[in-house]
Amino acid sequence: MRILNLSTRCHRGGGEMVLVAQFDLQITEAIRIYGMRLLKTPEGRFISYAPTALGGRRSVTFSRPTAEAITALALSTYTELVTADELSCKSTS
Repeated sequence: MRILNLSTRCHRGGGEMVLVAQFDLQITEAIRIYGMRLLKTPEGRFISYAPTALGGRRSVTFSRPTAEAITALALSTYTELVTADELSCKSTS
């Protein structure tokens, strides 16, 4: 599993969680998921979300261990790319 592309964001949107990055994920040589999101919760945890289909329905779901591995990989890639200022995601204040 690897991150193919990751772009940083710092956008609260309309909810409680802050979008900190969008990324593309290669699960296997044959399976790729485009448009994944790395979000920061109000408690400071990070979680990953798969893209949604028309109507806002989740198009992909993962087991808890897989979701945690995806989040850890995305967070590692994210922290390698951002500065300390970006990491704080000032829009959360």
